[in-house]
Amino acid sequence: MSTSTTDRPATGGSRRTPPVGGRPRTAERHTWIGRRERLTAGGFMAPSVLLVAVFLLAPFVWTIHRSFFADTRTSPFSWFDNYTRFASDPALTRSIQNTLLWVVGTVVLPFVLGLAIACMTDATRFSRLARLCVVLPYALSGSAVAVVWNFMLTTDGAVNQVLTSVGLDSFAQGWLLTWPGNTLVMILANAWQATGVAVILFLVGLQSIPPETLEAGSLDGAGSWQQFRHIVLPQLRPVSIIVIGMSLVNGLKSFDLIWVLTQGGPGRATETLAVSMYNETFLELRPGAGAAIAVVLTVIVLAASWLYLRRQLDVKGE
Repeated sequence: MSTSTTDRPATGGSRRTPPVGGRPRTAERHTWIGRRERLTAGGFMAPSVLLVAVFLLAPFVWTIHRSFFADTRTSPFSWFDNYTRFASDPALTRSIQNTLLWVVGTVVLPFVLGLAIACMTDATRFSRLARLCVVLPYALSGSAVAVVWNFMLTTDGAVNQVLTSVGLDSFAQGWLLTWPGNTLVMILANAWQATGVAVILFLVGLQSIPPETLEAGSLDGAGSWQQFRHIVLPQLRPVSIIVIGMSLVNGLKSFDLIWVLTQGGPGRATETLAVSMYNETFLELRPGAGAAIAVVLTVIVLAASWLYLRRQLDVKGE
């Protein structure tokens, strides 16, 4: 009995000390949890990263490698000979000119038309029907759009027949036969299709603008144009960045509509870099030259997108 009494711990004013090593164990536990979360996130991302590496990065690296080799059977290393063709080949020079025209046209026309149509149909009585008519071409493929416009633009097509029927025979012409008119009408056909998505995006932006801001501007005496310029446009800036970015990339890589309408002709007058890449690789059987064009086109797309987005983010102060 005495032994049990003496071995009993005192419970009065004694203070219980924390176990030695408690904090390091907690820190190790948090470190392990963070490491496990990173490993889990990496496991989920690994399939996507692997797919991107296999189907995007590896072909691009191989394309760069192939662009430095000649097109002979033995394919000797030719340094920058495939790239110097841009300065010596008139067809590639014209291709660069057409690509620049496509970039300007496919950015300006969908942006201006999409914004105008979105503003006009935002609160009108027949807005749903108008939106359907504008957005419907966007649901068509580029080949289908090319077939429709080919029906209208051929020498005996719908456009010339209408002009002849109303007594404007002098304006009838071969719309797809002379440069730069053929490139311009194809840009117009592309804008007819691409304006639909711009309208959708601008409508979303317009409907997200708080009506209180427009009411405050009206109370301050701002007219319709002043409200549009100083209230609506600044709040549509995020949507405008998306529309211009999409139009920029689509204009640089346009292929299907051009190929169905003219196949880059007559001659090679309407080729863009995307069409020239296909023509050099698969029709002229010069894969080295085609790879060089692909590399140049990729660099242009990445540089244009980076410069545009960087400028926009700098303006926003991010």
